[in-house]
Amino acid sequence: MATMDAVSKRRERPLSPHLSIYKFTITMAMSIAHRITGGALYVGVLLLAWFLIAASADAAAFGAFSAFIHSIIGRLVLFGFTWALFHHLLGGVRHFLWDAGYGMDRPLREQLAWATLIGGFALTLLAWAIGYAVR
Repeated sequence: MATMDAVSKRRERPLSPHLSIYKFTITMAMSIAHRITGGALYVGVLLLAWFLIAASADAAAFGAFSAFIHSIIGRLVLFGFTWALFHHLLGGVRHFLWDAGYGMDRPLREQLAWATLIGGFALTLLAWAIGYAVR
C-alpha cells in the first residue's frame, strides 16, 4: 500500500507552463519574427545565388532572372528579403544590447521591440526609395 500512495502523490505534481498561460507581448512577437526572418534570409540567399550565377552566365540566363525580379512577385520577394534583412539586423542589435546587460527593464525592453519592428520597415522603405532615386 505504501507504494500506491507514492505513485498517486507523484501524479499530483503541477504541469509544466505552456503557451495558454502566457500573455502575448511585443517582445515575444519580435523574438518569433527574429527567428522567422533568420530562416527567410537563409532561403533568400538562393535569390542572391541565382543573381550571381545568372550574371556570370549568358544573356539568356540573366534575362530570365531579370524578368522574374522585375515582375510583381519578384519585387514582393525582394521587398520581403530587404525587410527580413533589416529586421534581423535590428533584432541582432537588440539582442547584443541585452547580452551587454542593457535594455532589460520593462519600458525599455518593449521600446526596443517596437524600435525593431518600426525600424525594420523604415530602413526597408528608405533603401527602396534610395534605390528608385538612383535608378
